[in-house]
Amino acid sequence: MKLWDKGISIDKKIEQFTVGNDRDIDLHIAKYDVQASLAHAKMLQTIGILTAEELQLLEKGLQNLASQIENGTFTIDNQFEDVHSKIEFELTKTYGDVGKKIHTARSRNDQVLVALQLFYKAELINIKSKTKDFFETLLELAETHKKTLLPGYTHLQVAMPSSFGLWFSAYAEVLIDDVYLLDAALKTVDQNPLGSAAGYGSSFAIDRHLTTELLEFSTLKYNVVAAQMSRGKSERTIALALGSLANTLARFAMDICLYMSQNFGFISFPDELTTGSSIMPHKKNPDVFELIRGKSNKIQALYHEMVLITNNLPSGYHRDYQLLKENMISAIKDMQDILEIFNYSIKQIEVKSIDLNDSKYQYLFTVDNINTLVENGMSFREAYQKIGNEVQNGTYKPDTSKQHTHIGSIGNLCLENIKSKFPE
Repeated sequence: MKLWDKGISIDKKIEQFTVGNDRDIDLHIAKYDVQASLAHAKMLQTIGILTAEELQLLEKGLQNLASQIENGTFTIDNQFEDVHSKIEFELTKTYGDVGKKIHTARSRNDQVLVALQLFYKAELINIKSKTKDFFETLLELAETHKKTLLPGYTHLQVAMPSSFGLWFSAYAEVLIDDVYLLDAALKTVDQNPLGSAAGYGSSFAIDRHLTTELLEFSTLKYNVVAAQMSRGKSERTIALALGSLANTLARFAMDICLYMSQNFGFISFPDELTTGSSIMPHKKNPDVFELIRGKSNKIQALYHEMVLITNNLPSGYHRDYQLLKENMISAIKDMQDILEIFNYSIKQIEVKSIDLNDSKYQYLFTVDNINTLVENGMSFREAYQKIGNEVQNGTYKPDTSKQHTHIGSIGNLCLENIKSKFPE
């Protein structure tokens, strides 16, 4: 059951290799192929290819298939090459020649393109929503723990005083940068490619503005070759955005793993969120955060895969594009799972009180103490040398009373300003 079947049997080994696991992958985009087919059918009726009665039958059939997809009973058997051939077969089986008309003025190329664009659009919106949930959780934690001091580090050496409020809100604000890229990816896929057919348009007088409106795309990809060339470019753009978000999440997860260790001991989590060791009964392992880190790093590799598959392909369609779907869809689903479990887990973080009088933190306030000397009239270079000499000869006594008040410091987190920056 192939859309391109001309009555010639294809070698079974070739068929198995070229189809691959598209049937399983296509279940993710089945809903959107039905949605696009419905819009296409409505457009065909307006230009006289379908009668009103034929459209009514196709609408009924497509809505029935949409219900099957929604309740999980829709399957793609091995006799079908992909979701597109399955849907056309079901329409033809039920309505005869009417079902055979649904493919008029389109190609499997733009069928795949429009279904993927709709899928990507919906999933990116969902990812952005989950990112906002996580962002808001971090700001709430920052507010709760804004006065709890935390040692700040450079080069993994004790550096200057920080706070849990500063730590949580730092990752919150960095998420905004990731959302800027998600929005760029969303804008890239929010363009209707339907009507480009095999990449060179159609001699039918199709109405591409109508399908753009029906499918709720913001605009359309006007040039039909450009529409076909968006295959691969969309995936690279999405992968770049997902990789940026994944980088933030991986770094945050690494901080958590570090801060949970006994050598730091800044935070903990309830026992039920951690795992144990098969031989060491004292262990509380942060497996969930280690897996978040690992999965996020895997997502960051996706961009390079998308580039290497597509970077030297000439214009027009190539079967290489089929290889983009599986790992792209998998990464999108993984990102949603990561955001959900990270948000669920971080809400249960246990922030510990840290004794900054501990000897390992004795130099945490050297910069503050230098600044106090400068405010009292000493030049910065002299103040630096004075405190430096005290550190070297062991006479340094930290003064922990200095307050940080400028915008974005531990004493002025600007949480409402950060909250207002999140793109709506």
